[in-house]
Amino acid sequence: MSFSTTPIPDLIVFEPAVFRDDRGYFFESYNQKVWAEAGVHAAFVQDNQARSTRGVLRGLHYQAGEMAQAKLVRVTEGEVLDVAVDLRENSPAFGQWYSIRLSAENKRQLFVPRGFAHGYLVLSDTAEFAYKCDNFYSKAHEGGIRFDDPVLGIDWAFDLGQVLVSEKDLALPGFLGRKC
Repeated sequence: MSFSTTPIPDLIVFEPAVFRDDRGYFFESYNQKVWAEAGVHAAFVQDNQARSTRGVLRGLHYQAGEMAQAKLVRVTEGEVLDVAVDLRENSPAFGQWYSIRLSAENKRQLFVPRGFAHGYLVLSDTAEFAYKCDNFYSKAHEGGIRFDDPVLGIDWAFDLGQVLVSEKDLALPGFLGRKC
């Protein structure tokens, strides 16, 4: 298993060791001790899962203030383009984004620390997206940034005229209008 840094501090990619044989495969998707040894000390309290079809774009979402959430995200079926945007105002990477393809095949996971907006676009016919959170969801603390904000200039590597986005996500403010 390996942990890789990204250009954005504290945003970490995890690639588990996968053991394959004629029966299939086995891998450890999370081990608190291993993650702590890698410097990640999140105490996860909630697991979520979503199923979507090709072209569904969810995000960019975050929880603010005392209800901010760190997330450990992965795909259990299909493939997505996963995007995280650094909203930590004291970060040297403030306003920068990072994207990675997560799939059931590559089994990569992304640790998204508190202080980030997060979203993903489904690239396969269907995808199941699962994630752990270190804080509970709070509607009063939810926020978001429009996925196609020109200030951020995220390259979704997809025709954005073909994406399916919720009305709620279409109404999100741009990066400069966010309230963290």
